[in-house]
Amino acid sequence: MLVRIRPGAELTGAERELVECLRAYPSTGLALLDCRVGDRRLGAVIVTPRGITVLEVKGFRRRQSGLLSAGADGTWMISDSALDLDAEPSNGLTDRVEHGVHAVRVALEQALQDSKHVSGAVVLVPYRGVVVRPARTALRPGLDVLVANTVDAHELRVYLEGFSAGPPEWTIDRVLNTCATLGGVEVPSRAELAEEGFADRRSAQAPVVAPVRRFSEPAPPPDPSRRGKLVGIGLFVGALLGILVLFVVVGVALVQDSPNSRPMSDTTQTSTTRAPTSVTPRKTECWPFQPDC
Repeated sequence: MLVRIRPGAELTGAERELVECLRAYPSTGLALLDCRVGDRRLGAVIVTPRGITVLEVKGFRRRQSGLLSAGADGTWMISDSALDLDAEPSNGLTDRVEHGVHAVRVALEQALQDSKHVSGAVVLVPYRGVVVRPARTALRPGLDVLVANTVDAHELRVYLEGFSAGPPEWTIDRVLNTCATLGGVEVPSRAELAEEGFADRRSAQAPVVAPVRRFSEPAPPPDPSRRGKLVGIGLFVGALLGILVLFVVVGVALVQDSPNSRPMSDTTQTSTTRAPTSVTPRKTECWPFQPDC
């Protein structure tokens, strides 16, 4: 994850520990440390492709371990002891992170940007080797509490991957506009954001240039509608010619046919006269002294 710290910022020990955790985080994101929105100081603002989260980072004054809980009156406890922070008391900690989220949303709306998918969380950084587990992870709708340090940053990674269920709409241009809106931080370059994994909508919408072809392209096929018209005209002409030939044949047959046609019996009558046959004379035996022999 990219990390940018405001020039001249004086980070607390807990914030420096958070910087080490974020720099080792493998997913896409940009962390802005010690942001200034109006007259309000924000511990960290993290921009991911799915949204923005505002973090209030607090460390411990002494080694405390146990089960963390937040009361309805704003009192934070670890087991049976009050939460002992290194900078300020825990009273009003939830209100401070909620005010930070509101300040970021107002700044985005004034810059005519979408202020949805802005969340917030309190990050408690205990001493290394100390085990602190929260009894609840949701303070208010959209506000969570996390425990993380360089030894165990699992909760922080899970939170950054799922704090917003929105679509990946934070592109490079939108991240740059967000940095300009918050102000006071070193703005990363487009190349750095692209290498980090943010999408570049300009390159996605850039026209694709077709490669130059050095061979002659075949002629385009004829228009299907024009081809259909030609086929229709040909069929119509063929039908007319067929009808004309039929009329000619019928006319010739009528002209050649005689009005007094012979009956069928005359044409079918066969001759009954027997053909003449040659008779071979029969030899007669003659006797001696027989007359006329």
